[in-house]
Amino acid sequence: MASLKEIKDRIASINSTRKITSAMKMVASSKLHHAQVMIENMLPYEGMLEHILKTFLASEIDARNIYSEERPVKRVAIVAFSSNSSLCGGFNANIIKAVQKAVEDYRELGLENIVVYPVGRKIAEKAIKSGLIVAGDFNNLCDHPCVDGCVDIVKDVAVKFRNGEIDKVELIYHHFKSAGSQILKRKTYLPIDITEVDFNEDKVRDLKTQIATKETQEYLARRAREEAAKANEEVAPLNDNFLVEPDLYTVLSKLIPQYLKLQMYTALLDSNASEHAARMVAMQTATDNADELLRVLNLQYNKSRQQAITNELLDLAGGSQN
Repeated sequence: MASLKEIKDRIASINSTRKITSAMKMVASSKLHHAQVMIENMLPYEGMLEHILKTFLASEIDARNIYSEERPVKRVAIVAFSSNSSLCGGFNANIIKAVQKAVEDYRELGLENIVVYPVGRKIAEKAIKSGLIVAGDFNNLCDHPCVDGCVDIVKDVAVKFRNGEIDKVELIYHHFKSAGSQILKRKTYLPIDITEVDFNEDKVRDLKTQIATKETQEYLARRAREEAAKANEEVAPLNDNFLVEPDLYTVLSKLIPQYLKLQMYTALLDSNASEHAARMVAMQTATDNADELLRVLNLQYNKSRQQAITNELLDLAGGSQN
């Protein structure tokens, strides 16, 4: 059995670690609240722009353009979102596995035809170690999400896609559904898929609370089913009688770049909120585990101390009888 001093030292060490995990949990919670507010302010605009653009492209044959036309894939770009730091559960591991799976899917193209745009130090380091072509350094976007950084990525991939240097662009990121649920997403960014006009998909979010409980997840699932049933009952026909002013080319030249920037910024905000949520849950779990360890060690310390006192009393009693 460990001595009293060893148990006491371990209790002190765990207490110190617990203070760190508890503080990190509070910091992640604060950052998560800020990220939730950013997503909540952006979602109405993003949803309506997506609705307008995809409905327009789907209904107007003349509206088809180079950004929505599929072609044989000879060179692909992957934009992956991770974090700069660790201690966020399986957040980075899931992204790395998804990127590796995407690389395997395009293995026949050759590694020289797969370009990675890594947003986050963890995925950037893994991409370099794997021998993939890395298009740039975008690590600052993880700590300070901003539209300007997303615009730089969008301009680069859009120009290369338009010039035929890239035939397909994919996004890999975590979709923030709630504080306890982050869904790994892999979606086609370019060409624009006009067949995906399901506006109820991934629209149900919990942006008000930071409680990661089973009841919260059940509530979100129930709410999603109710909204889906309501949407099926109240199907409104899409208005395909568009009046375009001043002309079709001018409208699309403004609308599509705006949509692409917004999609990239949405993925960044989703990833940022998911990182803070994953870190908050991981640090809360670590704090709870520390509390359980402290409970066991305190019980063991008290038992050992009581045993030591009993032994001393027995020695004293034995000495007095002698």
